[in-house]
Amino acid sequence: MPKIQDTPPPVVIENLKLLATDLDQKIPSKCLDKNLLIASWNIRAFGNLTRKWDSDDDDSPKRDLHSVLCIAEIIKRFDVIAIQEVKANIRALRDTLKVLGANWSLILTDVTKGSAGNGERMAYLFDTRRVQLSGLAGELVVPKEWTNKIGEVILDEQFARTPYAVSFKANNQTFILVTLHIKYGKKSKDRIKELKGIAKWLADWASNINVYHQNLIALGDFNIDARGDLLDQTFLSEGLFVPPQLQNKEVTRSIFKKTKYYDQIAWFNNSKKIPNLSMQFINGGNYDFVPTALKNREISTRSLSYLISDHYPLWAEFKL
Repeated sequence: MPKIQDTPPPVVIENLKLLATDLDQKIPSKCLDKNLLIASWNIRAFGNLTRKWDSDDDDSPKRDLHSVLCIAEIIKRFDVIAIQEVKANIRALRDTLKVLGANWSLILTDVTKGSAGNGERMAYLFDTRRVQLSGLAGELVVPKEWTNKIGEVILDEQFARTPYAVSFKANNQTFILVTLHIKYGKKSKDRIKELKGIAKWLADWASNINVYHQNLIALGDFNIDARGDLLDQTFLSEGLFVPPQLQNKEVTRSIFKKTKYYDQIAWFNNSKKIPNLSMQFINGGNYDFVPTALKNREISTRSLSYLISDHYPLWAEFKL
């Protein structure tokens, strides 16, 4: 049985070279003490894997060693990446960390119990040569006293998957990332309570001068259907800001539904009560791995979604 540290077959090596070349052209390079690359990626059911270079149709899970190498090749282009849909079994995540090497580290939550939580964890992977933990880590809990209404109590229960906040430092610049995965629900209005809850929580935290730090960046899968819809308006209702580069219609989020706006990277900007982000935003976008990852294999888009993901990674570059 092959292992992730083994030398891959020639066809896998060739595909990884192709992927690396494409990434070189589309993702900014890491520049020492100059920039910071933050990303968010919902990696579909990121749990177990099949220890083969090329999984068969009857293998379960579909994700194989070739897929993990592609995922790691993409992740290593960023300084810190928030990952959603990490499952209880973290074999694929552990193998990804092995590929990334000794300079990479991991921090993640325990498994979310209950059917709504879908057995998921929240995780951050980060390049310790560029980013270090700065002391704060915690899951966000909403006070029962909050009854901000739009016709009804906005969030009268805890998040289905608790948002995870972790503080990092890069070149003496401290920032807090808050990642989450809003529950999808049976219909879109089922998401409004959680979207309003996280927006209010972040605004309350960022406006308090006594908190650990005001540099907050929210990122993750917010399950927002379209730009400007009620879900999007609710998410932005407390002052969160999404830069135009990440609102561009070309920056798609799903490999299936090109018009969906699920994933976000946002922060507070030009709010009267909340300090602006002290890091200067440079640019942002997604990475479309579909034409390149696993290109040597004749697989459907659906199969690719289980091997790599059904979401594109979303990234933002900041000046240090």
